[in-house]
Amino acid sequence: MKNWILMGALICAAPAWAAVEWTRGSIVKVEPDKARVTLKHRRIKSIGMEAMTMPFKVTDGVTLAPFKVGDRVRFTVVEKDDHLLIDALEKLK
Repeated sequence: MKNWILMGALICAAPAWAAVEWTRGSIVKVEPDKARVTLKHRRIKSIGMEAMTMPFKVTDGVTLAPFKVGDRVRFTVVEKDDHLLIDALEKLK
């Protein structure tokens, strides 16, 4: 029985090669000096977050200079030290 439980846990675990989840949203506020952007975003399935408007810090690799209020974007988030950070942010056409 224990082997079946372990096997089920391994099957349900996300593989390292799993695709990154991109979420769509729009920019409500940009604060480059604080490395922060406020987004009105759709549901983020991978972390169980419903659609809402909230501020996010961005990682060092994300430059906020090209973005402005009203831009439609897609983004990915990572969790670090109990905080959600945007680690990729792209404008949509």
